[in-house]
Formats: sequence, C-alpha cells, structure tokens
Amino acid sequence: MHDSPARQNRMQLIRSLFDDYIEMYASRDDRLASRFSQNFSGYTGGGDFLVKDQDEWIKITRQDFAQVTGRIRIDMLDLLLQDLSDDVVVATAFFHIHLPIPDRVLSSETARLVLIFRLEQDEWKIVHSGISIPYHLVQDGEIYPLKGLNERNSVLEALVDERTQALEAANRKLELLSNTDGLTGVANRRSFDRVLTEEWSRAQRAGTHLAAVMLDVDNFKHFNDHYGHLAGDDCLRALAQALVKSGRRAGELVARYGGEEFIVLLPDTDMTEALEAAQRMQHEVWSLALPHAHTAAGIVTFSLGVASLIPTLQQIPETLVRQADAALYRAKESGRNCINSAAP
Repeated sequence: MHDSPARQNRMQLIRSLFDDYIEMYASRDDRLASRFSQNFSGYTGGGDFLVKDQDEWIKITRQDFAQVTGRIRIDMLDLLLQDLSDDVVVATAFFHIHLPIPDRVLSSETARLVLIFRLEQDEWKIVHSGISIPYHLVQDGEIYPLKGLNERNSVLEALVDERTQALEAANRKLELLSNTDGLTGVANRRSFDRVLTEEWSRAQRAGTHLAAVMLDVDNFKHFNDHYGHLAGDDCLRALAQALVKSGRRAGELVARYGGEEFIVLLPDTDMTEALEAAQRMQHEVWSLALPHAHTAAGIVTFSLGVASLIPTLQQIPETLVRQADAALYRAKESGRNCINSAAP
C-alpha cells in the first residue's frame, strides 16, 4: 500500500529538518545555534548532566565547535522518522562519527541521536537533542573526549610499536636460529647453501675467484668412543670457534656441514690465498692441543680439502663443494692431518 502524498511530504519535511541539522553540525556551522527552541532540553554523549535551557545548549554547541574545528564525517547506519503530530516530529539516527584526528575508538562505536522538532510560530525548532556514545566521561571543558582519545591512541600506538618490535626481534631470533647450528653456534648447512648461491652469483658477475675449505675431524668416532659424546660436543664447539678465529677477510663464512665436517667459504680468494687460509685454520686447531689418544699427533687434528675457481655459466655452485670434498678425500688417503688442494 503506497503512502499518501501528504504523508510523503511530511516524511520529506522531517528528513529535510534532520539533514539540515546534520550538515550544519558536521560542518561546524554556527547558524545551528539559531535552530534551538527557547524551551529546550538535551544531553551530550560524554556528559553526566541534563541541559534544560537554550542558552546553555548554545554554549555547549559552540564549545563543541571550538574544540573540534574541522569538518566531522558522519556515516549514517540507520534512520527512523516519526510524525507525531502536526507540530511535533522526531528523527532517531544510528551512525559512526569520524573526527578529523586519528581515532581508533570513537569511529568504531555506534552513536545514537534523538532529535525532536516542534513547530513554533511557523518555524521548526529543535526542542530536544540527546546523543549517546559509549565512551568514558569527557574531561572538563570537552564535548568530545579528545584528551582521552589521544591518550588512548598513544597507548595503542605504544602497544603496537612494542608488539611490532617484539615480533621483529622474535623473527630475527627465529631467522638466526634457522641459520645457525645449534651445537657449535656457527652457520648451518642451510645457511651455507644460501650464502654459497649468493657468493657464486656475485663472483660470476665480477669474474673473481671463490674458494672453499672442507674440513673433517680426524678419527672423531674414536674420540667419542674414548672420551664420551659430551666431550665430543665440547670438541666440536672449540673447533668451530678456532675456525672463526682464523678468519682474516670480511665475508668469510664458517659452517658446520654435517657431523664432524666443517666448511669455510672464502669469497674473492684464489688457490694460493685459500691454501694460506687453510694453513691458518690448521695451526689454530693445533694450538688448541685438544688431547686425542687415537691420532698420530696425540691431539685433535683436521684433514683439509681446498678448492678455488672462477664461476662460469657452465658450472653450478655445487661444483666448488665437490672439488673441495674430493681434495678432502685425498687428504684423508694421504694419512690425515694434512691439506690437499683440488686440481686446477
């Protein structure tokens, strides 16, 4: 059943009264003060008192406009228009308020507004305004709880920053753990493979050498059997730190390759320099003088295989590792505790 033209006109009138109010309020238009009836009552969203006269409400409205000078955006959610009598109409609205400041609290809450208009001497006046917003009471001199909102925003921002920093720290720790050998503290196989690929590409572009030294603890099974696995773990940790200590160049990477095998990646290093680096590693391990009853020297020693090449498009990064591993095998076959190099 269709509304009569008269009813449609009344609904349009009420909507026009409501829209005019919202526009003047949102745009901070002082002409709104002239729309309130002398017989006015109302309450604010953050106040705990009832306003019972026009002058007090005009004062509060202007205080509101002075506190928030920029335009307010109002997103309407629902609106009910009621035609109560010839001279009384009501508009009830649900909406979101977006202040011209960063605000995660008020903008997400639903505000409720009731406006009662009465026809007075051929002019529609607002006789009641009641707005309800679920936030804490405003502080003195406020209509909107800006101080509370700013404080809340500061707390939230600090919390977000704290959580972000904690997450970044956790991610860094996780990244470190995922790339570090848990026993020795040097790089693990996963980390070595990643860095090898990166350094291989860099050396290939620059036409420079890339070297690797692969090391295997001599007779380590006998060491574990004789001294125990805890002593074996201590031995591997000491050897790893000795290899780190022997480094001379930035970019060198010491990694535990598996079991008692280590590998050291040496960017921009030719065979002569790589052999010198291997000798430093060997002497650093000798200087530890870790007792080992099952080696000819009576101390823990390494067998070392050295390789160096200029990467080409016809080769893959594993080529370098294979050459170093082959040299290590020859070092073991030669009696251990010695250095062998890959064929050029």
